[in-house]
Amino acid sequence: SSTYNYGDVLRVTGKLETPSRLDDFDYQGYLANQGIYSIMYYPRIETVETDMGLKPMAWVYRLRGRLAETMDRVLSEPQAALVRGIVLGLRGDIPQDVKDDFVHTGTAHLLVISGVNLSIMAGILVSLGIWLFGRRHYIYVWLALGMIWLYALITGLQPPVVRAVIMASLFLIAELLGRQRSAGIALVFAAAVMVGISPQILWDASFQMSFMAMAGLIFIVPPLQSMGRKAVNAVAGDREVIISAANSVVDSFSVSLGAVIAVWPLIAYYFGIISWVGPVATLLTMFSMPGIIIFGSLAGVIGLFFLPLAQGIAWVAWLFLTYLVLVVKIFDMVPFGVVGSFDSKWIWIYYAALAATLWLGSNRLRLAESLSRVADFVARLRMKWVVSGLLVTAILVWIVVATMPDDDLRVAFLDVGQGDAILIQKGNQQVLVDGGPSPQAIALGLSRQMPFWDRTIDMVISTHSHADHITGLLGVMKRYRVEQVLYSDSGNSSPLSDEWRHLITEKNIKST
Repeated sequence: SSTYNYGDVLRVTGKLETPSRLDDFDYQGYLANQGIYSIMYYPRIETVETDMGLKPMAWVYRLRGRLAETMDRVLSEPQAALVRGIVLGLRGDIPQDVKDDFVHTGTAHLLVISGVNLSIMAGILVSLGIWLFGRRHYIYVWLALGMIWLYALITGLQPPVVRAVIMASLFLIAELLGRQRSAGIALVFAAAVMVGISPQILWDASFQMSFMAMAGLIFIVPPLQSMGRKAVNAVAGDREVIISAANSVVDSFSVSLGAVIAVWPLIAYYFGIISWVGPVATLLTMFSMPGIIIFGSLAGVIGLFFLPLAQGIAWVAWLFLTYLVLVVKIFDMVPFGVVGSFDSKWIWIYYAALAATLWLGSNRLRLAESLSRVADFVARLRMKWVVSGLLVTAILVWIVVATMPDDDLRVAFLDVGQGDAILIQKGNQQVLVDGGPSPQAIALGLSRQMPFWDRTIDMVISTHSHADHITGLLGVMKRYRVEQVLYSDSGNSSPLSDEWRHLITEKNIKST
């Protein structure tokens, strides 16, 4: 929120309540695992002091806020809310129905900045780096190290993220030094040091998932990659270009699958719900995470300096985000996908069986047949930069063509809750009358009526300056390029009307 900033000291007054259980989701247990045991509705909040935080961290949080504003301007909803949650850890504006889809499919952890996501991103970056630059000079390692630490920085250097980055860095440094077999020892040593400094983190969900995700990369991924590469060589023969591209895909697939195998029981336990479709949904959606994080971050950073270029990059991020939402919605429609909660005893049974399987190694060959089919499909593709770029461009062009509005006059009464918002459209021209009481609700309503690539509204009309009409319009003026504003200036002064007039002046919008 722009009302309160990092470094502010707040006094919060209200009634503490115990969280209730939400249908099949153990919301109370989920919050308890994060150290939250009480919640407060409609508190009274007062600012006691300001600028009490560390100056470098204040700069980081200001940057984070500006990145969030840029993402709002270049992406439609709910994609903008999702990229803010995944990249910046700002999940408050994600629509409830979208959150419910992620919860029911066992993929809610994707919306949390976690060691699981970061570990998979590091592994996939290594695979892509090797494919693009080879192993010379270890460019692929430095690329992955730089990206994960940049990711930690723009998320505000939150302790769980920093711990996950440290673990991932140990894995990458072991690769850099050619001591991959020592990565397990280094991981255990780092975990022991963290527990020695702060013993309570041993019971912290993010710590456990970060540790197990990295353990999956170290112990599970190599056998999967080995089997996948053997399958690729058997299918592709001596065609080096095809083998290189297929190996990159197999390596990325192995990274996602290995991390999912390692952390799936913890995800089911800590998120209070077990979904039989969760592992498969996670595996399929994980392929979009590096694209979301990389292109979403690039759009946010470049948008600080040159918004038109950021818009083009954001369209690529939009493809990955839309794929993520689509996969989750499809799996949410699977009948009987959710099966109650997860008892802790099954965690021990699962990991005992997994350890025995890894030790025996006899079951690894059973995956060869399925991996060979994937390799056979990948072998037919020519994974080149030009082809990939043309494919993405073609997809975007066809989507833009398919979403071009017709010349009919359309009037939509947007669902913004307790308030009014009317969108009048004819072709590419839009007139918005009032905006309701919520910037998030009006943004979601506009995204459902307007093409994702259209970020301009020709005229905004405010019938009066009451909160249930003008609050949403403030968000619209921040997100969209507004050509003209028509409003009735009664001369009354309030924080909302003052901000309204300030935005009109700041953005140099023609007003009447």
